[in-house]
Amino acid sequence: MMYLWFNWGKVVAISLTKNSSVSLTKEAGGSGLTRIALGVGWDMAAAKGFFAKLAGGSDSIDLDASCIVFDGAGNLLDTVWFQQLASKDGSIRHSGDNLTGEGDGDDETIEIDLTRLPSNAETLVLTVTSFRGQTFDKVANAFGRVIDRSNNQELARYEISDSGSYTGLILASLKRSGGEWVYKAIGERAQGKTVRDLAAQSQRLI
Repeated sequence: MMYLWFNWGKVVAISLTKNSSVSLTKEAGGSGLTRIALGVGWDMAAAKGFFAKLAGGSDSIDLDASCIVFDGAGNLLDTVWFQQLASKDGSIRHSGDNLTGEGDGDDETIEIDLTRLPSNAETLVLTVTSFRGQTFDKVANAFGRVIDRSNNQELARYEISDSGSYTGLILASLKRSGGEWVYKAIGERAQGKTVRDLAAQSQRLI
C-alpha cells in the first residue's frame, strides 16, 4: 500500500508501507532522474519510568545507514558504509557516521549518481544497523526517504514504525526495472552490527 502526500493540492511525495513500491523515474517526471539521495533519520526513544534512562546507560543511539550493490544474478558487487564512504567507481557516496541521531532531518545520507553506476549494478539495498548493539525498541521517529537531487524534491518516504529487539533492518531496495528505477520498502528485521552481517539476508530478499 502507498499513500500520496498533498500540499495545497499538489502531490509532494509517496508515503510507502512495507512491501510497497514506486517508480522513482515516473515520480521525477520521466527520464530526467540522474542523481538521488537516500536519507535515513531517527531519534532516541523517550525513556519510560523514573529509572528507565539510568538503566539504558545512554542518551543517544548509533545507527548506521549502508548500501549494498548487487548485479542481476544477485552477486555482491560493492558495499558503501561508514568504513568505506564511496563505492569503488565513485558513483555512490556516504555522508559519514552520525553517532547520536540528534537533530531534525536526515541523520545519514547516501548520494547516488545514477548515470555513473556500472551497467551490471542492478539492485541497491539500503540497510540500517546498530553498531553498539542497541535494539530498535530504543529508536523513535525513524524513516528512510528518497530525494531527487536535481531539485531536492522528496520522491518517496518510508516511516519505520516496527519497534522490537532487533539490531538491523533491511530498509529498502532500489532496482532497475524496464528502463526505470523502482524503490521498494522492505522493512525486514535482521540481527547484526554492521552491513556485512546483513549481506546474505539482503541477497535473499532481492
